[in-house]
Amino acid sequence: MHASKSLFSYPKYWAECYGTAPFLPMSRAEMDELGWDSCDIIIISGDAYVDHPSFGMAVVGRLLEAQGFRVGIIAQPDWSSKDEFMKLGKPNLYFAVSAGNMDSMINRYTSDLKIRHDDAYTPNNEGGKRPDRAVIVYTQRCKEAYKDRPVLIGGIEASLRRIAHYDYWSDKVRRSVLQHSKADLLFYGNAERALVEVSHRIANGEDIKSITNVRGTAVMLSSLPTDWEEKDSTRVDKPGKAFVKDNPYNVPGYSDGAPSCSTGEEDTNDSTSEDKHTSVVRILAPEGTKKTYIKLPSFEKVSKDPVLYAHTSRVLHLETNPSNAFTLVQPHGERFVWLNPPPIPLSTDELDNVFEQAFKRVPHPSYGDAIIPAYDMIRFSVNIMRGCFGGCSFCSITEHEGRIIQNRSEDSIVREIEAIRDTTPGFTGTISDLGGPTANMYQLACKSDEIQAGCRRLSCVYPTICSNLITDHSPTTQLYRRARKIKGIKRIMVASGLRYDLAVEDPEYIKELVTHHVGGYLKIAPEHTEDAPLSKMMKPGMGTYNRFKELFDKFSKEAGKQQFLIPYFISAHPGTTDEDMMNLAIWLKSNGFKADQVQNFYPSPMANATTMYHTGRDPLHRLDYKSKAMNVPKGARQRKLHKAFLRYHDPANWPILREALTRMGKSHLIGNGEKHLVPATQPRDSAKPYAGRNRADNAKRNTGSKLGAKPGQSRARQPKQGEILTQHTGLPPRETSDSRTKGAANTNSSPYSRKRSKPKVNKKPSRR
Repeated sequence: MHASKSLFSYPKYWAECYGTAPFLPMSRAEMDELGWDSCDIIIISGDAYVDHPSFGMAVVGRLLEAQGFRVGIIAQPDWSSKDEFMKLGKPNLYFAVSAGNMDSMINRYTSDLKIRHDDAYTPNNEGGKRPDRAVIVYTQRCKEAYKDRPVLIGGIEASLRRIAHYDYWSDKVRRSVLQHSKADLLFYGNAERALVEVSHRIANGEDIKSITNVRGTAVMLSSLPTDWEEKDSTRVDKPGKAFVKDNPYNVPGYSDGAPSCSTGEEDTNDSTSEDKHTSVVRILAPEGTKKTYIKLPSFEKVSKDPVLYAHTSRVLHLETNPSNAFTLVQPHGERFVWLNPPPIPLSTDELDNVFEQAFKRVPHPSYGDAIIPAYDMIRFSVNIMRGCFGGCSFCSITEHEGRIIQNRSEDSIVREIEAIRDTTPGFTGTISDLGGPTANMYQLACKSDEIQAGCRRLSCVYPTICSNLITDHSPTTQLYRRARKIKGIKRIMVASGLRYDLAVEDPEYIKELVTHHVGGYLKIAPEHTEDAPLSKMMKPGMGTYNRFKELFDKFSKEAGKQQFLIPYFISAHPGTTDEDMMNLAIWLKSNGFKADQVQNFYPSPMANATTMYHTGRDPLHRLDYKSKAMNVPKGARQRKLHKAFLRYHDPANWPILREALTRMGKSHLIGNGEKHLVPATQPRDSAKPYAGRNRADNAKRNTGSKLGAKPGQSRARQPKQGEILTQHTGLPPRETSDSRTKGAANTNSSPYSRKRSKPKVNKKPSRR
């Protein structure tokens, strides 16, 4: 495998003489002001352009600019023709295409496949400004605009579709987006290292077709190299033979000495049980990995065979450690997707440099007064790390960012806080979040580089926390304390999701967090209460939640604060039965929770849980054609029932719950007492009994029409002035910056201007 250079060690491209642009240009007029006759690289993005390090295209653009390239951005172009893709002219090097910070399909559709009419990454929250499967559409338009320029694709949408994948929206397995889009190269994960290398190689005259050996990339090949050793994994019974001598999947506690899949005995390992061997990592000899690839089952095979699909998913997820991952190859017809191993994580110095580029930290001026909700959410927040070693099966963060935590230095984080204080419009002294994919994995790592290099565990914290994992939160605690002392900073909040199973290992951290950094509510995600679904989610049991709650309540009381935990749960996750959801509902009622906003499981590409959903098989353990099928909640009615259990308190859900409880032999839970889950009768003013058989019925119910509500009246409780509904009704309304300042002044010319004026009524957002 081609060695990776330091991110900022390349000689700068000749165009560095043009200096740093105030904003990356979005028009020819801006290019003229900069003195540019052309762009070297043009980024096509499904998001509005916000020049902030939380927006991927800004990070990519500023990084390439720091390498000396002239970078332009075409944000949310009209995809009905090639015209807008030509407005900056022909790029000298290539087009870089991304759907944006979110997958375009998840951005557009709910988990129930209903269309969303908003988009937080678009000015004025307007939906419909990017196409479905944006990477494919944008790439095709770039090819139409300039056939002789390479198109490189990346971002979350491309990253999670790098091989054949199950597509929830069409309910079928689709080809790699690389082949489907006809792009020249695909970047996956946080691609800074690969992007810089590829850019300089193209700039130095290399043909894009010859660049096939860069970590963190995938390419299409017409033939396979003859000087590489092939490990045949195209059938479930082959890996056992191919890997007998040097088995890369021999990880105690997960494979019990078995390969990724086997036709041997059934795996009897219970992933929910305590096993002293689960924290043991076998050090594997790296010989052979540099010139060896694993051949996966073809697209044609996995699209028809669920077991082969699950087997492929299992192999892919075991090949994510940059230190020991093999190259993967998947045939697509007569061609092959060549998937290079993951990129080497950025060092702290490199990550600091990425985050400290010349960001303006505001949206591009062309948006004028428009509000971009995603920017409003993060403009006062600081990202302190990347990656996640939790391995939750329903989440794709690990598959995109990797399991190895990449940390910024404390000094760099402090400098960004000071930059927010000094330059970000509207800042009043509160940092809204110090976090990342999780709140409390900052500087947590394996105690041994050698052990980490040989590890193939899917999670460092499940089924138990690995004994080799450093769980000391003192670097995070020290960071909080230093941040609070910065002049002009009044409050430092922590809003990222907390791994409470890690937090309980360091009570001092919990005390620091609860005393200084919780604004009344802290969100955590137990996801369920029952062992069966938790084992498929790879989440800890409720015993850990209870231990955390005890510490949370204890330290809140010591701090003289009344604070609340907001637990989040998922309904209809693979492996969940109706009885599991009933028990969760009973737990919610027993603990006084009434969920306002709930989420059905969303099968996103590449996640292990999505494999479970599609195949009915468990890729977390070895499998074969005799492996027991999983229970998977499918169909609109069962998914609606599981969601109804989470909202047991909603009268609209009582009919379907009564019907289900009766069918399950649990009619003793129907009644009007404290121990009953749902009442025996409907209130007079409630909606009609459940009759949701199609989308039209659901739409009527959502608008309150023809279901007992008055015309124009919604069933959902609307917040009173000054009140914000939390996820759970019954809790006090969250204190907001508006309520604290009694109506902060709006701005004259822009919502992000630092100048203050008298309060005024916000106008209705305009439609483009």
